Amino acid sequence: MEKKGVLIAFSIKTEKTNGSEKTKFFKQLYGWTQSVPKENKTYTYERKGVLDEMPYVKVNQSSFIVPEDDFDRVFEFFEEWSSKVMWKNFKILLDEETEKEFDEWEEDE
Repeated sequence: MEKKGVLIAFSIKTEKTNGSEKTKFFKQLYGWTQSVPKENKTYTYERKGVLDEMPYVKVNQSSFIVPEDDFDRVFEFFEEWSSKVMWKNFKILLDEETEKEFDEWEEDE
């Protein structure tokens, strides 16, 4: 049975979004690594984004593919940002390689 996915493509509304909001959006979506220097050590923390909760394939900075079953969470995230970000979604059939990546991710969870 062929597995379905959703391609999400987005664009930030630059006239309505300043630099710090853009940074916040990308951090919430993709996650980030925080480094905190303290005395003679540096502590590193992985901060999770929405896409860390599911398998995904990043097509480029402003588009990615998620399994159809995980689309609701992505939809909620983009709805929260709807005044600052334009986005569209497209249902797709996954190729064998992407389907395998998604299956392996789910097995690891």
